[in-house]
Amino acid sequence: VQLQASGGGLVQAGGSLRLSCAASGRRFTDYIMGWFRQAPEKEREFVAAIDWNGDRGHYADSVKGRFTISRDNAKNTASLQMDSLRPEDTAVYYCAAAMGTVYTSRYDYWGQGTQVTVSS
Repeated sequence: VQLQASGGGLVQAGGSLRLSCAASGRRFTDYIMGWFRQAPEKEREFVAAIDWNGDRGHYADSVKGRFTISRDNAKNTASLQMDSLRPEDTAVYYCAAAMGTVYTSRYDYWGQGTQVTVSS
């Protein structure tokens, strides 16, 4: 499956951004969709994941209550609504697809990344 992330940008602390991930190539509902991020000089970290029908979401503690993951299976897209953004949320954000559950750590397909910068 091919993934294309978009929606990044520059925002002030406390602001919001919405990231989107467009999928193509295989049946979208076969996959868990996840978002990850990588800040400069840090390892990539998990942000959020959603199951195939959108019923179950899983979040990193650092974003819980501020970020919301969703998907639209009719449009083959997954989204990450990011509210109350903080400077420490600055990173390149990647969408990814996996088989299994929202707790999986094995993601097989990755998008190209979109930069999110939060100014203080």
